Amino acid sequence: MSELVKVCPTSEVADNSVKSFEVGNNVLAVYNIGGEFFVTDNECTLHFGAFNVKTGAAVQAPCFTPLRTYKVMVQDGHVMVDLDKTAED
Repeated sequence: MSELVKVCPTSEVADNSVKSFEVGNNVLAVYNIGGEFFVTDNECTLHFGAFNVKTGAAVQAPCFTPLRTYKVMVQDGHVMVDLDKTAED
């Protein structure tokens, strides 16, 4: 069974912004898009590209490799992730 890991309080990521957090051996990017939270690896697959943070899909050249996404839940005012599941799981 997968375990949820606490990343940060929701209050640490302002609306329509992104912030980086270290979680164990991972560095994650937490996005707050209109009050909805998304988490990806905090590493672009190529500089100057653009990605869909909901799916990780590359949406602008020069990127073609998607970002790794994570299943996110908000519990008790904290962003929680399942490091074993993608956003689509």
